[in-house]
Amino acid sequence: MAYIVVLNPLILTGAADVTGKKLDLAQVTTSTALVAAVMTILMGVVGRYPFALAAGLGLNGVVAFQLASQMSWAAAMGIVVLEGLVITVLVMTGFRERVFDAIPLALKQAISVGIGLFIAFIGLVDAGFVTRTANPPVPVQLGGTGNLTGWPVVVFVVGLLLTIVLLTRRMPGAILLSIIGATILAMIIDAVATIPAPGGFSQWGLQIPKWPSHVTSTPDLHLLGKFSMGGGFVHAGVITAIVFIFTLILSDFFDAMGTIVGISNEAGLLDENGRVPNIGRVLFIDGAAAVAGGAASVSSNTAFIESAAGVGEGARTGLASVFTAIFFGIALFFTPLYAIVPAAAATPALVAVGFLLMTQVKGIPWDDWAIAIPAFLTIVLMPFTYSITNGIGAGLISFVVLKSAQGKWREPHILVWVISVLFAAYFALDPIKRALGVE
Repeated sequence: MAYIVVLNPLILTGAADVTGKKLDLAQVTTSTALVAAVMTILMGVVGRYPFALAAGLGLNGVVAFQLASQMSWAAAMGIVVLEGLVITVLVMTGFRERVFDAIPLALKQAISVGIGLFIAFIGLVDAGFVTRTANPPVPVQLGGTGNLTGWPVVVFVVGLLLTIVLLTRRMPGAILLSIIGATILAMIIDAVATIPAPGGFSQWGLQIPKWPSHVTSTPDLHLLGKFSMGGGFVHAGVITAIVFIFTLILSDFFDAMGTIVGISNEAGLLDENGRVPNIGRVLFIDGAAAVAGGAASVSSNTAFIESAAGVGEGARTGLASVFTAIFFGIALFFTPLYAIVPAAAATPALVAVGFLLMTQVKGIPWDDWAIAIPAFLTIVLMPFTYSITNGIGAGLISFVVLKSAQGKWREPHILVWVISVLFAAYFALDPIKRALGVE
């Protein structure tokens, strides 16, 4: 998860708010590591599960490129705080936990599988092994030109082969060892070879495998508390602000649910009914993390699917989260050192973890089409739309529709019906906004 300490600041500082102001990179970097450290250690000590938290990818993009374009940064972060407070209230009332319990076990397993394919696809794309093609009929291709080219791809392939070999041999620390080995290879290649930088951007991506001139940095905490609870309503209008809050709630709510269920399933932590024991503590901390992320100006924090890497190494308790939090704390002072791991060296781990989550597909009853088709849609739409939330929404809506078509409309829990309606509104958000006159 070390990449988020670099990637989140780059996303947030890549956009300006409605006044033209940009956030400071060093300040966002420090706050990103700090909030991740605090909330992850709370998850370990209070939640007692191996779930690490940090600024959510996707959510930070919404904040940077949608919210900030219509309001100040302080107002945008205030919207995030409000979203987190609403989710926390839903946890305290027991609503969020009841939603977890209401979803059929087979759909929870499908969520695990879909997340597996999703993060494997993320790994392949971030490594440059799969890229978007310029030819309209074909959306993606092998490498940048239909063929594998460039040294970073070599590092990825070697790293992936090393990862799967170590995993197959049941080597302790297989994923971590493969990242270290691939990073060393990348540093050697970068030192002896010429790495093209078309348009000024290195083929390595955001993180260059060069030993930094200095390995420590002084934490800058000036962004803490720089948010405005009501600014979004003033700048963007009440309806627009509410729409933003609703969008963030749905994304945060179900991304976290998919992550927690998927990782718990892989770790064997679900009970016989497919429930996560003592899930209330976990959900409360996840909601509080959204509030903390907004209050520190780093966007909503949530449980990270990369926690599955720890589970893949045997993590089953909150102790894993405690150690992850310690390293986030170290990142406050050693951010330059974390930045030497290129995407090509880290992404093989995502592909390997995707395989581990994919194994849950065997638990889905594929002969029962009323549940198999929703499971299928859940699985395929996560990677195909690049969204955990979209996959869960499509699965729940199709599950309700098919059960109703069978005359078994009472079988889905009432909460599944409610959430399906909300997801239908989520998918129809654009025409709804147009009908309300909101651009």
